[in-house]
Amino acid sequence: MESKWLHDFVALAEQGNFSKAADVRFVTQPAFSRRIRSLENWLGVPLVCRDRYPMVLTEAGESFLEQARLLLSQTYGIRDQLRQSLHEHCSLNFVAQPSLAVTFFPGWIHQLRPQLGDSLIRLNTGHYHDAIEQFMSGSADFLLCFSCDDTNPMLNRPEVERRIVGQDRLVLVSAADGDGHPLHALSADMPLRLLLYPPTSFLGALIQRKCLPALSEQPCLPVCENALGEGLKALALQGDGASFLPASLVREELAQGRLVELPLSAWVKLDIELCCRPPFRSEQVALCWQQIRQAMT
Repeated sequence: MESKWLHDFVALAEQGNFSKAADVRFVTQPAFSRRIRSLENWLGVPLVCRDRYPMVLTEAGESFLEQARLLLSQTYGIRDQLRQSLHEHCSLNFVAQPSLAVTFFPGWIHQLRPQLGDSLIRLNTGHYHDAIEQFMSGSADFLLCFSCDDTNPMLNRPEVERRIVGQDRLVLVSAADGDGHPLHALSADMPLRLLLYPPTSFLGALIQRKCLPALSEQPCLPVCENALGEGLKALALQGDGASFLPASLVREELAQGRLVELPLSAWVKLDIELCCRPPFRSEQVALCWQQIRQAMT
């Protein structure tokens, strides 16, 4: 059983509605419903009367609700005790999208290290919505994520402070032949084989909304979906198709000529944001945020 299932169930009981509870938990409604179903499968009993409107809990669900709240309280109480025993006040906890953990975070945190001293830096990774969930639940002090022109309702909240700490862009790349020409070129006569992020992911949705229209009348043939940018890059290097990827992820391959960038009518700028939620759990976290703000002014 996963603790997020307990959070989901408590949110559902409090909101009384799958859609509202999914919003509170920063996930899509289908994903939220699957997680409630997973909890029911693990317990072996139905918790929700799905044929009733408005939604009501089953007798087992009502009985389990207080137990779920108690389990969460005990779990976080134990976590707090363990953190204190490990001098958690001297650590900084980050969660980042996988691509940023590889391309941006190492150099960025290296620049900050003189100001951070010997603080223990912890970095966890998660896909966009999972990373936000970790951050909003208090499992991380800071969230490092991509953002675009569109306002993100999950982070556009009064209690969340946000700073742009870097920039990137989405580029369309293909492996190159021996003469440096793209194996998968733009052509009105032939569909472009595409390696894509899933449309439910942050970058996947952004590509569907902004990048694919930039291909104009170019016919396209999606041949693979992969949630990991490193996986898409590996497939592109093998010549399996062209892919939209953050430029930082393919910088070396472009410089070496192993990948070539295909021309687009417009490319999509990505901001790299760092988010936090005061009040901070330690002076070290507050100091880190102060130093980051000063560095960006």
